[in-house]
Amino acid sequence: MSRLAHHVFFSLHEPTESNVTKLIAACQEYLTGHDGVVDFSVGRRDTELDRPVNDAQYEVSLHVIFRDRATHDAYQTAPRHLKFIELERPSWKLVRVFDSLLEPS
Repeated sequence: MSRLAHHVFFSLHEPTESNVTKLIAACQEYLTGHDGVVDFSVGRRDTELDRPVNDAQYEVSLHVIFRDRATHDAYQTAPRHLKFIELERPSWKLVRVFDSLLEPS
């Protein structure tokens, strides 16, 4: 059984400090504590890292590691996750999702 890494990068229509802080708070309120989450983190882009390989097309990144694919799939339809999307979607200019099956360590 492989863990699943769910990485989401949010670009905002209005990337003000208060909007970034609001989105981070919403992630913490609605996206933590779901069954099967092994690790959760959310944060803002480090603007001081500006090497050519750094992608600067986002303001907030979300990283959730699930125990397995089944718990990830349940999370996608969980009421708190859907409420987060409903409330926060209007602020998003672009959302990019990267899901990966993790190799055992």
